[in-house]
Order: sequence, then C-alpha cells, then structure tokens
Amino acid sequence: MLLVSQTYWDGAPFNFKRPPENVRVEPLLLRSQDRREFTALWWTPEGQPAPRIAVIAMHPRVDFSRHYSFPRLLEAGIGCLGANTRNPNNDTDTVHESILLDVAACIHRLREIGVQKVVLLGNSGGGSLFAFYQAQARRPATQRVRQTPAGAATRLEQSSLSPADGMIYVSAHKGEGRVMNECIDPAVVDERDPLISEPSLDMYDPANGFRPAPEWSQYSPEFVMRYRAAQIDRVKRLDCLARDAVSQTVSAENLHADPDFEKRSAREQRSILLREAFEPVMVIYRTMANLHYVDRRLDPSPREYGSLLSDRPDLMNMALMGFARLCTPRAWLSTWSGLTSRADMTQTLPEIMEPTLLVHAGRDREIYPETDAQPLYQAVAAPDRTFLDFENARHYFEPDLGSQTAPAVEALMDALVPWIQERFGTG
Repeated sequence: MLLVSQTYWDGAPFNFKRPPENVRVEPLLLRSQDRREFTALWWTPEGQPAPRIAVIAMHPRVDFSRHYSFPRLLEAGIGCLGANTRNPNNDTDTVHESILLDVAACIHRLREIGVQKVVLLGNSGGGSLFAFYQAQARRPATQRVRQTPAGAATRLEQSSLSPADGMIYVSAHKGEGRVMNECIDPAVVDERDPLISEPSLDMYDPANGFRPAPEWSQYSPEFVMRYRAAQIDRVKRLDCLARDAVSQTVSAENLHADPDFEKRSAREQRSILLREAFEPVMVIYRTMANLHYVDRRLDPSPREYGSLLSDRPDLMNMALMGFARLCTPRAWLSTWSGLTSRADMTQTLPEIMEPTLLVHAGRDREIYPETDAQPLYQAVAAPDRTFLDFENARHYFEPDLGSQTAPAVEALMDALVPWIQERFGTG
C-alpha cells in the first residue's frame, strides 16, 4: 500500500530541482563544542572572491545540504552552507539543547573563513531550531538554559554562541512539539495496544464527521473542542512516561555514585549498572491525526486534502512513517512534547532583534495561516520584520508531480535574494 505524498515520489522535495552552475562545493566535517562530529556542504560561486555573505540551511533531522534555495543564492554571490545535525535523517535521540551546538559550529566555521554576515534560513523544522539558537546566542552566557527538559546539563553557559546577522523562516511551524500537540491521535487509550480506539475521539470515524478523500470532512465545534483537549491529555500522559523513565535512570546513577556502592553484592552492583546504562525508546503510535488535514473549514486556505507526508492521513496514521514514531524519553521531552520543548517560536521570537523575514506557503498542508503563520508573525519582535505570503506555494515550494522546474521556488527567490542584499549588500 503506497501512502506517501505524491510530492515525495520524485525524491526529497527540499532538494534543488536544478543543480547550481559554476560553483565549487566543499564537503566539511564539523565538530561541535561538545566534540560531536557532523557533516555539511559548503557551496561558493566559482571564479569569484570568497563570499562575504553566507546563508545556512539546517533542520533537526532532514538533510538540507542541497536545499532548493541554493542555486539562486549562489548566482547572487552568496555562499551556502547546507548542514546536517549530529542526527542526520534520524531524530530518535534529537535533543534540541544539544544540537544548538551544531548550529554554533556552523556559524563559527563561517566566521573563521572570513564570512562577515551570516543569515540563518530556517525552513520547516529548521525555523524553530534556528530561532531557539538565536534566542540563546543573544542572551548573556549566565542566562542561557542550563538544563534540558529531562534534567541533563546543557553547558550552554560555557559555550561560545555567535548570533547570526539575519533570520529567514520559510514554511516554519511553531515547533515540532507544537506540531505534535495538534497531530497526535487522542483516540489511543493504551500506548501498548494502539489498535484500540476511543470511538468518540476518533477523527477518522464517519460518525464524528470524517469523510475520505477527496471529500472534505466536517467536524462540529463541540467535537473539535473535546478532540483538542484530549490531544493535550495524551501528550501529558506521554510526558509522565518519559519523566518516569528518566527518573529511573537518575535513581540508578545516584545509587552508582553512592559511597556505599562497593559494599553491595556483585549481583546488586551489576543490576544498578545495567539500569544506569539502559536507554529506553518510546514508540509513539498514530501521530497523523490533525483535524486540519481533512477539514479545511477549520483554517481556510487553498491547500489540498491530506498532510505533508500523505494524501491519505487516515491510513498513514497507522503506518511507520510519521512524526516522533520512535524517540528516547529525553528526545520526546526536548523535541516532541509541545508542553516541555523549548524549541517553540512563540517563546523565542520575542527575544530576537535581527532583521527577520517570515514566509508562508498558502497551500501548505502542515502550516496554516491563522493557526501558525499569523501568530508567528505577531510574535516577531525585530524592528525590521517582513511577512510574505505565497498563496499558491506548497510546504517546500515543490511543483506538481513530474515537473522538472519549480516556479514557486523562483518566485520565492525573487523576493528572498533582494531582501538579503538590501540589508547586507551583495555577496
């Protein structure tokens, strides 16, 4: 059964459709201040001086090393760094407080080679990552976050975080946790048996207003209210499970550190060490259940039926592909819980004063105008702020299936390149 969205059939929609011409590309192996290595591609115009302006594209999990914005940026003489984090293509253990150091390493490398102005291009989940980084980088070291939501030390107060000079957010959501709050299925009543559902909370039950594609569903205001509240209740339950797992690990660490540890029997010592070393993984079933996927009245836009990942979210909801299907307790609390994650743009944007461009794609099936785009723009505190709405663009500005060109990307870059040049000069 093929359930993945058509926009992925021609390959990853965030990769450029046409490779850039007359450029050099250098593979980089970067190292963060906590000694974690990750890879990046450094693109520069061939036959020109080293660029004084550079754009970084990065995502908590997705590989943006060939981002669709790069060809036009390079034509304008702007360097492009497409970087992975320490968790390429796998966010099972993504802790945002840790990958901030990966962002810092990217900026440090660019400053080191002479780049004068660095612009962070946060596309999709890259937006909340970069906003979290910039907010922390602008703070005095002593005021940075010291612990992850799971209680581990971040060491951000000991790290060198260089703020970027400009911020661009394209199809950015509030944060991965905030996405989860709205797409997790509240009809799951037992995390160990996800096939059991509470019928009164099942958005894919016709009795509640669901209609299969291509017909749009219609949910009552009463159902929407109950559904949203039940989603938060499930997130709270998962938070409790995650915290309990973290607590058991901390308890074992404390027993190991106790001066009387050596007095215990060999069996007891081994049991404590095994529990301390144990790293549980949470399986989060059914996370493709946002009412907006199938009821366009809830936040009207010209989007198509379905989600970013699937034209049939009612079926994909039961499949492996989806948000946060597998994650460690610390990753759940830092990245995927909308109640505990600090990678939340509604919290970080008010701290950022650098020039800011926020771009919304009107046909986006995951980011919505009233739910996401407008609240985010209102949260921007930068005096120099710009909002652009591309009514006919999809999430990654990807074209129709089979197209070899991407007109929406060209329209985006017609606005994005001048925005950079007007503020920071030519590349």
